[in-house]
Amino acid sequence: MADDASIRNKAKDNPYQSPSSNPEPESNAKTGSLLVIFLVVMIDLLGFGMVLPLLPIYAKQFTLDESGWQLGLLMASFSAMQFLFAPIWGMLSDRIGRRPVLMFGLFGSVVFYTLFGLATIWQSLPWIFACRIGAGICGATISTAQAYIADTTSDAGRSRGMALVGMAFGVGFTFGPLLGYFAVPDGQSAPGPWLGWLAAILSAVALIMAAFLLPESLRPSSRSAADRFKLSNFGVAWKLAGVPAILGLIFMVVFSFAGFETTLTLVLKGELFDFEWRDLCLTMALIGFSSAIIQGAVVRPLYKRVSDKQMALIGSGLEVIGFLAMTWAVSAQSLPGFFAALMIVVAGFAFIQPSVHSLLSRMAPDDRQGAVLGTGQSVNALARIMGSALAIPLLKWNLLAPYVLAAGLLALAGVFLQRSLRSRG
Repeated sequence: MADDASIRNKAKDNPYQSPSSNPEPESNAKTGSLLVIFLVVMIDLLGFGMVLPLLPIYAKQFTLDESGWQLGLLMASFSAMQFLFAPIWGMLSDRIGRRPVLMFGLFGSVVFYTLFGLATIWQSLPWIFACRIGAGICGATISTAQAYIADTTSDAGRSRGMALVGMAFGVGFTFGPLLGYFAVPDGQSAPGPWLGWLAAILSAVALIMAAFLLPESLRPSSRSAADRFKLSNFGVAWKLAGVPAILGLIFMVVFSFAGFETTLTLVLKGELFDFEWRDLCLTMALIGFSSAIIQGAVVRPLYKRVSDKQMALIGSGLEVIGFLAMTWAVSAQSLPGFFAALMIVVAGFAFIQPSVHSLLSRMAPDDRQGAVLGTGQSVNALARIMGSALAIPLLKWNLLAPYVLAAGLLALAGVFLQRSLRSRG
């Protein structure tokens, strides 16, 4: 126990050092278990991305509300549940283990995506809401998946492991909009039940794989060191040196990107350009596909030579350039310029996303990985809710406002990161 305490004290002195000096976890990161983790995150983003392009159709099919508040609540309900439950699942995984939490989340996804398919047959808005809320709760286990990566990788491999989670984000967001398109090829018909049922089948496949291929990653020493599951643990992340700065950076990055995602369909269809339904879905899929390729082919290899802090600074710089380029493209009504700026923004997000979560993991003690990473996912969800909610009013006020604000926030984030972590190496 004394040795464990000395290791944790050393981690507090050097947040960039992994809390555990035991190299054993690196060998535990089997291909099968990493594939399951990849599927867990991919299915979560698949559920988010497949509904995004269908919201206007659901609005016509299920609601009579002209103000759009029901549609906004439907969109926000998924992220709101992730905001509430990500730290809960993270802390629970610190107590009982990663495997049971991940398997419960997958089982819940099977149930709620099956119900989602039935709700489209029933044409019931209350059931659609219930399914989105349930899927959001069960999909809030991304922080547990990240904690599994932290458990099974060494300090050197932590960043590349987090980039694998980023790749799963990209793949999920690629196929989500594509499924939305194939569900309604003409952009007008009522979506059938197979959209939800396909997501349920994928969740069931991941659940079966987890049962056979996913060993528990939480070590007995960490499990015994964890405090009881209690409300006071919600504040643990904010008390660790350097962690609030990273959480603030996560908020600014995700807030800006969520506003970009939300306004994209409005800019491409109606406000500035005149895209068809198919083109909108393909554009969303392009964003996810590009993010996955950049994280897999560029970001992961770069981590062998570049630190998390440097990668985060590169990402924030690319985001600033991309959003400034987007303001020019919108002003000039240049579609090629808009897509060039879009790709720069996506590249910046691909650089910065795994970096900040790897930094967050390095600053957390072994027995608090789930709680700290859960808080990070909660901040992520809150930023997505607020970014989506504020972006549309800003766009209606001025077409350039969301992108100017995003560029300013990302420039501030880069300066904030540089100054707050300067004394930490």
